[in-house]
Amino acid sequence: GSAGRALPGGRKREVCTMSSFQLSSFADEADASLKGQIEAMERHGVYLIEMRGVDGKNVSELTNEEADDARKRLEDHGMTLSSMGSPYGKYPIDQPFAAHMDSFRRGLEICRHLNAKRIRMFSFFMPKGGNPADWTNKVLDQLDEMLRAAEDAGIELYHENEKGIYGDVTERCLEILTAFKGRLGGIFDPANFIQCGVRPEEAMPVLKPYINYMHIKDAMLEDGAVVPAGCGDGHVSELLEALSDKADHMILTVEPHLTVFEGLNKLQDEKVEHKYHYESRPAAYAAAVDALKGILTQLHYTEGGHGVWTR
Repeated sequence: GSAGRALPGGRKREVCTMSSFQLSSFADEADASLKGQIEAMERHGVYLIEMRGVDGKNVSELTNEEADDARKRLEDHGMTLSSMGSPYGKYPIDQPFAAHMDSFRRGLEICRHLNAKRIRMFSFFMPKGGNPADWTNKVLDQLDEMLRAAEDAGIELYHENEKGIYGDVTERCLEILTAFKGRLGGIFDPANFIQCGVRPEEAMPVLKPYINYMHIKDAMLEDGAVVPAGCGDGHVSELLEALSDKADHMILTVEPHLTVFEGLNKLQDEKVEHKYHYESRPAAYAAAVDALKGILTQLHYTEGGHGVWTR
């Protein structure tokens, strides 16, 4: 299958009557060390990783040698990257872009060493109190520059809706994804939408044609608190059902956020509230993966080999 891999309007694939999802995860939430991440993934039948933190470093900070070593260690366990969970585009739109673009080009080189074909990225932080519409042209120009560099490197870019960036609400996500249709993929994160006051079940029908994969993260509308999938207002079960007709090995990346972990404060400005507390990071990771598996089971998917769920 290739859904979740091919971009919208990209290469054609054979029609498939079965529906299938493939599990991935931000395993740095289980353990800071790659060794611990691999062990957690093996315990829970997850063979793809959206690599973000590796042995205390952000994936964007790895040397070529460290990236080669990480790739080999994953391959030894039958694992690969679903995506580079990068910080690219988490950058103020009103700041000079050249240095960030240099970092992005370095990230493309790291991807080559990791054998990663995809990068998760963002559409720039907006000035506080400003009008995002004032920055539309600059956002699109900078995204285009990143896309051209990625295309030259044979890497696909996928935009995630994130609080505080240009593409944080349905309308601006749609604007970006239609502007770069066939070039830029879409990631749907229910909790991030909730934290922006957007109802995911209303955003999905609008964005579905452009969505290539999902981050499985749920939250409460009342206060933005992150909770296990199915325990919040994310309508995760309904979202997966909505995607089922285009799910041909579509990737679902579990992003627990259920306990504060090293590096979380670097990821986002807002305080993350936690209504569900776990005695350890592996326990929180287990709860998040199990919550998704429970939803897939309720939707009559069955777990097959290598973290693929099919019905």
